[in-house]
Amino acid sequence: MNDLLTFIAQSPSPFHAVDNLCRELLSSGYTRLAEGEWWSLAPGGKYFVTRNGSALLAFRLPEGPFRGFMVSASHSDAPTFRVKENAELMGPEGYVRLNTERYGGMLCAPWLDRPLTVAGRVLVQTAENIETRLVYVDKDLLLIPNVAIHMNREANSGYKYDAKCDTIPLMGLGEEKGTFRALVARAAGCGPEEILGTDLYLCPRQRGLVWGAQEEFISSPRLDDLQCAYGCFRGFLAASGSGSVPVYALLDNEEVGSLTKQGADGTLLADVLRRVCAALGAEPAAIAANSFLVSADNAHAVHPNHPEYHDATHRPAMNGGIVIKQGARYATDGASQAVFTALCRRAGVPVQHFSNRSDLAGGGTLGLIANAHVSMNTVDIGLAQLAMHSCFETAGARDTEYLVQAMTAFYSASFHEENGRFALE
Repeated sequence: MNDLLTFIAQSPSPFHAVDNLCRELLSSGYTRLAEGEWWSLAPGGKYFVTRNGSALLAFRLPEGPFRGFMVSASHSDAPTFRVKENAELMGPEGYVRLNTERYGGMLCAPWLDRPLTVAGRVLVQTAENIETRLVYVDKDLLLIPNVAIHMNREANSGYKYDAKCDTIPLMGLGEEKGTFRALVARAAGCGPEEILGTDLYLCPRQRGLVWGAQEEFISSPRLDDLQCAYGCFRGFLAASGSGSVPVYALLDNEEVGSLTKQGADGTLLADVLRRVCAALGAEPAAIAANSFLVSADNAHAVHPNHPEYHDATHRPAMNGGIVIKQGARYATDGASQAVFTALCRRAGVPVQHFSNRSDLAGGGTLGLIANAHVSMNTVDIGLAQLAMHSCFETAGARDTEYLVQAMTAFYSASFHEENGRFALE
């Protein structure tokens, strides 16, 4: 569990998460490919490719012919606040604040009155080219202050946050204009004038922790979806060979609709799978028919204080195992549910189910979006958690290992469908 919390702490932005996985893949003998170059893929080879620095696909090739792809897809982003260009707001009364906008559908209240900083990437002009540098300003830099109860007597009666003022972070008092850019430049190892572009986001300073009477819970920033990203990655690395190509996908921008080149509604997954088929002389349509996608994005646990929000017969519990998600906004159908349930039984992993209460619309996942580009049998899964889209979320301490076990079994298998019969080999 400490390994998961360390990974999350070292991944304060999608760019950091991808960079950390790249480092581990390289140390595990994987070859990095460039999208803009010809790929020479060898049987038994291990490869990965990134797009935008915030999305990654890794795959291994068998020594002989392959039947299909075994794919997992999770996402690298989380709801937060994006820092705008020309970020410094000077005043009132000598205050210096940062101009931000909401990224994704976050719970606003938990972001207030806690230490924050910024992380992401900057694009720097060098003598030769424009260079990407990851930044994390390693200090308690920002805080979004609440209004005192004396001035807002209705604060505990429900509050509608105004994004242009209520969630703007405070940085300093009496600071000179340009202080923020200078701090970011120092973190990037360059001068402020060398920064040509930025993708910076607010992030909490508090590290994740294990807690509870029996240490049964974990709480951390970005559990949605780095918990699934981590569990799938561990299963991908641990799996043994099969007659299929295991593919690990970490995509970006799921929280804002995936409508980017590095999102599930972009072409990255489809591009990579087609290039693998071309390199190995395989027919993409035939391969897709014998492929399987696990869309892994966390699920809602029954809330201890509000159990009424859950459907009467779908009540996932933390530490209760993997949650299969079903409904109009998920890609799961009876066939994919059956296949994944059988696989979890093989791995000794408990399975539970989630469906939205019929009068409450839930969020979607990247499963349906990705499936529109790479049509294959798909199941939507997750791990049960509380306070989804908070900046500090809670999940079960045992569930990550359940996901690792299930995905190790998944990546060690091959899938085959013929005339309504489904087989895992």
